[in-house]
Order: sequence, then C-alpha cells, then structure tokens
Amino acid sequence: MSHVWRPLFVALAVVATILCMRLVLVPDDFGIHEQGYMYGWHRKGNETDWKNIKVKYRTTAYCINCHKDKYLDIKDSPHAAIMCENCHGPALGHPQDPRTLEINRSRQLCVRCHFKLPYPNSARGGIKGINPATHHPEAECVLCHYPHNPLRAAVRKEAKR
Repeated sequence: MSHVWRPLFVALAVVATILCMRLVLVPDDFGIHEQGYMYGWHRKGNETDWKNIKVKYRTTAYCINCHKDKYLDIKDSPHAAIMCENCHGPALGHPQDPRTLEINRSRQLCVRCHFKLPYPNSARGGIKGINPATHHPEAECVLCHYPHNPLRAAVRKEAKR
C-alpha cells in the first residue's frame, strides 16, 4: 500500500511548497482590488511607475492635429483602418524631433500587407496582393500608388500640387 501513499505525499508536498513560495514571492497587492478578483499581471503598488512610462504610439488622433490633409485623404480609403504609426513608426518624440518618424518608401513596407497570400476565407486574403518579384520590381510602390488613398493614383495626386 505504500506504493500508493508515497507518490500522493510527494505530490501534496510539491503543491504545499508551491503555495508557500507563492505567499512569500507574490506581493500582497497583486491581482485583488476594489473591482473584485482580477487575475492578471497587475499590481496597485506600481501604477505610478507605469504612469511615468512614455507612450511610444499615439494613435491617429494625435497625428490629425498637424496632418489633417493626410487624414482627410486616408479616412475614406481602404487604408482607413490602419494607424499612421503602422507605416511611419512610433510618434514618441514627434513633433519636437521630426526625424523620429520615418517616411519609408520601400517596397518591403507595402509588401508587409500586400504580398499575395492564399487565404480566401480570411480578412487577410481579401487584401489586394501582388507578387513583388513580377509586379514592377524595379520601382518603388509610391511611384504609381498614393499610400494614403490607394484608390487614387500617385501621379494624379502629385500633378494637383
């Protein structure tokens, strides 16, 4: 009968050890707050630390203030759901240092979303895709396509200026 009890006692000892270590290692303010039990990586004691961290991404609402023309171009286009910083990088430090945002005209940026993928039943499969090896590989996409509103050709947009 000892062959049954020994593993059971070992398992109980392991569980008891884990629970004791949890009491010692996990802070008292971890996970339980005024909203009831909240299971997650949250401590009331370090909220101030998190508030002091600068946010890298500011969302499109931040960009509209200075770039209303670009926002008006993109808001009714297929790219409307894409945040500005997905293509231009995080706005942390902008506009104080304009070089913090990149204007990336490389094909690799566009191909991140527009590489033709065979997913007909997903939203990703619905994005118009190309084969970058055969679709004008010598040219940057922005020579023909206006990225803020791809339904309008870049050449026509530039001609209006």
